Amino acid sequence: MTKTPDEGWAALEDAAVAAMERAYAPYSGYQVGAAARVDDGRVVSGCNVENAAYGVTLCAECGLVSQLHLTGGGRLTHFVCVNSDRSVIMPCGRCRQLLWENGGAELVVRTPQGDLTMAEVLPQAFGPDDLAAVVDR
Repeated sequence: MTKTPDEGWAALEDAAVAAMERAYAPYSGYQVGAAARVDDGRVVSGCNVENAAYGVTLCAECGLVSQLHLTGGGRLTHFVCVNSDRSVIMPCGRCRQLLWENGGAELVVRTPQGDLTMAEVLPQAFGPDDLAAVVDR
């Protein structure tokens, strides 16, 4: 488990709660908010947006990554995701891939079991380097 200073986590959790409160979840009732710190100090956030065609529902992490790129890009350094009980939750598999690609192995994720790096959350991840290894041949 990665040890990180608690400084800044409270503000990230507050941003995730604020995002969760804007979630659109009329079908499941399961609101999710996510927030992350970017390597330049910005905080980006997102909320889940459901759709009657469940397969096209957007996770909170999708909105967060979109905001990351919309506001200048960069790399995520710290991430947290909460539900409507304000409890820290784990990102789904699809979202772990999004986080890997936008934060890498060093991204610190606050989880129900403590702070972990993406390398711990998604071991043996597939990413851009795997694609480059084949394309560059």
